[in-house]
Amino acid sequence: MLVYQGINSVGPVSLSCRQVNVNRESQLMIRQLAAFLGLLIFTGLALAERTPAPKNAYVYVGWPNDGEVLYGNRPFRVWFGLRHMGVAPKGVDRPNTGHHHLLIDTDLPPLDEEIPSDRNHIHFGAGQTETMLELPPGRHTLQLLMADFEHMPHDPPVYSRKITITVK
Repeated sequence: MLVYQGINSVGPVSLSCRQVNVNRESQLMIRQLAAFLGLLIFTGLALAERTPAPKNAYVYVGWPNDGEVLYGNRPFRVWFGLRHMGVAPKGVDRPNTGHHHLLIDTDLPPLDEEIPSDRNHIHFGAGQTETMLELPPGRHTLQLLMADFEHMPHDPPVYSRKITITVK
């Protein structure tokens, strides 16, 4: 028997531990309970509330305009507009703030998951509000999506309408 004696704010404390023989059925039940608790914790994390956004917040592509024709072989500026919300870098958790993600030639990602980072989902986690972009000739779509300090879309999600540009 292991005995620990210490003093807390109430007075002396004694704890004792005894070795207990556990049969196979009890071991199975303990494992199932542990798996169930793990699942509950994982589900709780997955279903955690997303960061709230102001109901009247909106983001938009300030330039280029929808239908704009641009000339290739040189970068062009893309300007991000945002109303009723602030911009903060990734990792900064402040109310009513987020950072931009530019979606190129793709649809919105699942709005209950972290935004992917690839050539179609460009992250601006330093709080940038514009970028220089060079695209190959052809028709392209651009759309902005705001995310919180962990790259998760807000609730409600704040995204722009999708615009189409042509690069010649």
